Amino acid sequence: MEKKTMSCLVLAFALMIILVLNASASPSDGITCEEALTQLITCNPYFLGFGPSPSPICCKGVQNVSQQANTTTIRRSLCECFETAAKALQIIPERLKQLPQLCKVKVPVPLDPTVDCNT
Repeated sequence: MEKKTMSCLVLAFALMIILVLNASASPSDGITCEEALTQLITCNPYFLGFGPSPSPICCKGVQNVSQQANTTTIRRSLCECFETAAKALQIIPERLKQLPQLCKVKVPVPLDPTVDCNT
């Protein structure tokens, strides 16, 4: 039963990503919103409250996205992308904020659905 619920949640997450991507602008010279969300899809169980910590694969995705967020334009675009995705996917905000610390990765983009991405 739990596996079936998890499968349904992953499918719902994937469908929501498609909707978010259609509404998100992406930078022309770096990682896009779609690419970032794809790399972070393995974090979905953690974001939704399953398990006490993110998986190693999730943390690798966080590290990859962090490394590619190397300009102000890309960081602002990813900030807006994550803000939109977090709200649309009903991610637990506290879990999102804890991700860099738990993965031991310094992120140049605030992982907070309430942050002002223009500052």
